[in-house]
Amino acid sequence: MEEVRGRIAEAAVEGGRRPEDVRFLVASKYYEPEQIGALADAGIGLLGENKTDDLVRKQEMFPDAFEWHFIGHLQRRKAKEAVGRVKLIHSVDSVRLVQELAKRAPEGGIEVLVQVNVSGEEAKYGVPEGEVEPLLEAAAGTGGAVRVRGFSTLAPLVADPEDVRYVFAKLRAIRDRLGAGWAPDFDLSELSMGMSNDYAVAVKEGATIVRIGRALIEEARVR
Repeated sequence: MEEVRGRIAEAAVEGGRRPEDVRFLVASKYYEPEQIGALADAGIGLLGENKTDDLVRKQEMFPDAFEWHFIGHLQRRKAKEAVGRVKLIHSVDSVRLVQELAKRAPEGGIEVLVQVNVSGEEAKYGVPEGEVEPLLEAAAGTGGAVRVRGFSTLAPLVADPEDVRYVFAKLRAIRDRLGAGWAPDFDLSELSMGMSNDYAVAVKEGATIVRIGRALIEEARVR
């Protein structure tokens, strides 16, 4: 865990930012409930879950120990299970999902990220760049029920993380291009990108949230 934190800090400095500007999210799908308590003891404060059923089960066991995010693909019929349980949904990828979330949003609204399929892989969820603004327009039309905080993406799995640097740079460019124009409606400051195999490169390219799962397990095995 300290090794991951150290690499994040080093990459942030190389990218011209402060280490505290990058949040470290642990992907809880890799951990059974009995292991999650150890994460809290280790000082982890942010967990992300991929499935709503697992989110409900684990969060009910640790309701106040963590800030919870939803990081998996969210089906509209499952939206009601995520809303009210998580601080941030990382995977909004359709106008219909925006509309469903708006119906379910608690007082004060729900914060989300628009998921962008930067790499163009058919197996990846997310919208192409050309469909980002219609999602922002749909969210703006909810009267504050759905508040977009930024963007997320998943890079292809490759042996050399430098081979996917372009993915992270492109998402940052999308955020930079749209940020000023949408400032009256949304603070598009968040970039959720980078996982265990490529998070250092993502941080250098501007990630504000990285998702770590396997890297912690592998670090523990080495110890």
